[in-house]
Amino acid sequence: MAIDFTLSNEQKELQASARDFAERILAPVVREADAEPDPLRGFQRTKDAYVAAYHAGIAFGMLPREYGGGGLSNVDVIIAAEELCAVDPGFACTILVNGLGLMPVWYWGTEEQKDRFLRAATSDPSGEYIVGYAVSEPAGSPGGTANFDTPMARPTGIGVVAKREGDEYVLNGRKYWPCNVSGWDGNGANTSIVVVRTDPDKGGTEGLSAIMVDRGTAGVSYKLISKVGHRLTPNAEIIFDNARVPASNLIEGTRGNGDLLINRNFAWSGPVAGIAAVGVARAAYEAALEWAKTYTAGGPRPIIHHQYPGYVLGDVAARIEACRYFCWKTAHYLDQHDYHGELIGAMCKIHCTELLFDAVYKCMQVVGVNSADKQHMFEKYLREAAIFPIYDAGNFGMQRRRVHGVMADPSFNPRALMDDEYVEFTKDMETIDTIPGPEPEVPQLAPVG
Repeated sequence: MAIDFTLSNEQKELQASARDFAERILAPVVREADAEPDPLRGFQRTKDAYVAAYHAGIAFGMLPREYGGGGLSNVDVIIAAEELCAVDPGFACTILVNGLGLMPVWYWGTEEQKDRFLRAATSDPSGEYIVGYAVSEPAGSPGGTANFDTPMARPTGIGVVAKREGDEYVLNGRKYWPCNVSGWDGNGANTSIVVVRTDPDKGGTEGLSAIMVDRGTAGVSYKLISKVGHRLTPNAEIIFDNARVPASNLIEGTRGNGDLLINRNFAWSGPVAGIAAVGVARAAYEAALEWAKTYTAGGPRPIIHHQYPGYVLGDVAARIEACRYFCWKTAHYLDQHDYHGELIGAMCKIHCTELLFDAVYKCMQVVGVNSADKQHMFEKYLREAAIFPIYDAGNFGMQRRRVHGVMADPSFNPRALMDDEYVEFTKDMETIDTIPGPEPEVPQLAPVG
């Protein structure tokens, strides 16, 4: 049978190992770290767990074995990620971003760059190596990630400029929201991939590139952001003030293709965000089910014997199952098509994160007002679930636009995903929705009388 949802023995072992790590090593630090008001100190409380994840092969499991990584398939990554996210999706996001920062080097780097950057990440005896991914910029700079591929020249779109001066690039500008970039001490990750404008006179489909900015680069400063959810992953503002970076750090294949890097990266992370929503919803569902089986609300029997809790929890369980399999399908598609899945990755991320946000809230309705009591975990589940639709290339700003761009293309085959056919993503599919339409004419009212 071509379609089989049975995990292999190796995948079952991976799932069990990830679950054991999440419950035994990660879970004990989550509540205090999440409650820490200072975002840097909260992140630092996860360091021992991260080091354990590094030595267990989790932190860089997505990288190829050739360069010291775990060599996990995308399906394998999804299976393990669900277990981490059921305990804390912020911690799992930190690990995901290691992939967002280094997989473009694997895709587009020279052999020297692959050897230099990937092996450094996978051979750190301390187990503390962490990688940042910097695309997002503060709205109104002007800038921002959502319109990164606008055909207009700077200042519209990506605003951080990298100007070539001899054997260096000089970076100036600001980023806002990038993850992991500040590192464990707020002074920088070991290295970060930064999408910059190498040609300010060209639009986003021609003028963007990606460059690695190493820890200790002068002229780079960081300020952490305090968030309502995903508090165990560090997001920061970065300011580049005449920061000089070796020209050899520009990832060669991304020269003028930073737009394709962004779309391919967020296609890869789409099912990871989707399975993160599955993990959080699963945790909320299991907690609500246990509550319903033991709580009577003053009645003669537990509330699971009433129609509303039973029906609602049944619907939630079905949503979780459906979204899990959509994530598996998407990850399998990425494995089949050279880590390209720009259409299905976006569809998966949108569908799962929005559907399961509502599922988490429905679990809270089953539990009732007690779900607002912080001694239970429901308020955290809701905070985490609220992040999924707006992070990792927001569903409104980027993900739906990518789907729109593919569907609008004359070559689009609406049955391609059903038939597991490769859907090529090209620059012709970008820029859609990035330029507002003409100002509407205001009708002039005729004088009265």
